[in-house]
Amino acid sequence: MGSVKGQLAKLFEVSLKVTVPNEPDVEPLVAACDGKFGDYKCNNAMGLWSKIKGNGAQFRGPPAVGEAIKNNLPTSEMIESCFVAGPGFVNVVLSKNWMAKSIQKMLVEGIDKWAPLLPVKTAVVDFSSPNIAKEMHVGHLRSTIIGDTLARMLEFSKVKVLRRNHVGDWGTQFGMLIEFLFEKFPNFEDATETAIGDLQAFYKASKQRFDADPAFKERAQQAVVRLQGGEDKYRRAWAQICEISRNEFRKVYQRLRVHLEEKGESFYNPYIPGVIEALTKQGLVEESRGARVIFIEGINIPLIVVKRDGGIGIDQLLLAPFRYRLNEEKAEWIIYLTDVGQQQHFDLFFKVRSQSCFWNSFDKLFLKTRIIEAAKRAGWLPHGDSSYPKATHVGFGLVLGEDGKRFRTRNTEVVRLVDLLDEAKSRSKDALIERGKREEWTEEEIESTAEAVGYGAVKYADLKNNRLTNYTFNFDQMLNDKGNAAVYLLYAHARICSIIQRSGKDLEELKNKGTLVLRHKDERDLGLHLLQFAEVVEEACTNLLPNVLCDYLYNLSEIFSKFYSNPECKVIGSDMETSRVLLCEATAVVMRKCFSLLGITPIYKI
Repeated sequence: MGSVKGQLAKLFEVSLKVTVPNEPDVEPLVAACDGKFGDYKCNNAMGLWSKIKGNGAQFRGPPAVGEAIKNNLPTSEMIESCFVAGPGFVNVVLSKNWMAKSIQKMLVEGIDKWAPLLPVKTAVVDFSSPNIAKEMHVGHLRSTIIGDTLARMLEFSKVKVLRRNHVGDWGTQFGMLIEFLFEKFPNFEDATETAIGDLQAFYKASKQRFDADPAFKERAQQAVVRLQGGEDKYRRAWAQICEISRNEFRKVYQRLRVHLEEKGESFYNPYIPGVIEALTKQGLVEESRGARVIFIEGINIPLIVVKRDGGIGIDQLLLAPFRYRLNEEKAEWIIYLTDVGQQQHFDLFFKVRSQSCFWNSFDKLFLKTRIIEAAKRAGWLPHGDSSYPKATHVGFGLVLGEDGKRFRTRNTEVVRLVDLLDEAKSRSKDALIERGKREEWTEEEIESTAEAVGYGAVKYADLKNNRLTNYTFNFDQMLNDKGNAAVYLLYAHARICSIIQRSGKDLEELKNKGTLVLRHKDERDLGLHLLQFAEVVEEACTNLLPNVLCDYLYNLSEIFSKFYSNPECKVIGSDMETSRVLLCEATAVVMRKCFSLLGITPIYKI
């Protein structure tokens, strides 16, 4: 059925063509109001007046243009009344009958009919992206959670989403680690996962050896070339290391209920020669200090295509997937999630990069910026940022501890993501037991609720913040059952379900035979907010901002609470019970869809 904003825009589009026939392709500027001046407004009058006032137009100022726009609006059951205010704003009051019918239609046909339609068919969302041989830690939390929510919102909006986990599985660290493990386990192929144990510890030890022992460093660098060249011994060791890491990653993704398809750096290895050949034919690849590089205007450091030792450059490990996604997967929108909290280190990065062969965490945003510029130079992408196909960086801030620094354990180690999630569930379970649920619920109910609340609290605490800002990780705030927190919202949903259950109504019969009306102001306010769901999702998708949806969900809960706590809007036992139960169900349906888009599992009782 489309969003309310979209439907009104179509009506104003008709009006504008009649009002200013000599100004083609005027886009209707429709926005929601704050309630004091109607429900929606059209803001075209002032802009149009600045264009037409010198052309002998019949209008005398923006208010007159606004009046004409209002008068030329087609008749519609959506609109109860219109009036012009201020410098030509055309304010619209929606019809309560139309609003009620639209909400009831949603209940009958399903909320998926309210999904916005975006001007893109296929998108790649590149998120999470841990490094093989390293544990997932709190630094991966935001990328995984935000990426999953963006993918869910785009999928709801009828976009085919390719959820890509571009794991680091093909760099210098493998030569370093493999050579170290070969020394520790001469018969490496016979070594079990248990014997190898903690890959993270081996990685740290091999890094120390790499930095301190020039001979080992040289062997490690040659090992990378052998690995990338396909030598069996190194490929088998690499595959074993990768599988051990993947098993650990799965534990995190299963807890978060996040689905990804891994296409790591190694997947694109067969495509690299073709990329190098294509770029060379275009005259973009140059020799520089024994390496083959691409220079980007305005950026001092070139993209390394082939290193001096013949190994594949880090930049090429991004160029190949970029081209693959455009040509093979036909992606119209490539979305990268990258931590922007380390931009202050880029100056340092310029100084140390020539001395380091490691892809540090703070390199990633800079590298991907250069990849996009190289793609534009090669003609793979248009130069306009608004054109399709396009690529977008989704930056996000850091997770901080209460000391204002990066969130770490007391011994300054990074926090393992598995441990963090287990702690959230454990605290949630303790809270349920304190509430006396052990006597009322089965153990299975306690476990599932603790998981839903604990994991949901971690996700929502991240997503409710503007992703560009840092946020402080605090379990007590996350698990608070009051205010803008997941626990409060999940409990609000459970209370609504309890109200519906206590009514004893058959919901399916009610949806098809009952009638919803919006008689009281609080009912109408709730109905209007429900109808704005589709345009909120569209805004969140377009700007890639999950916090927009979180704000909507919290406000929905607050508006419902105001409606339900008003004695004049009594639900159970009132003469308006049927209508108000339907309004409760519509609220619960929209809340559940919001939870689904945020990757949060709803609960149905408290």
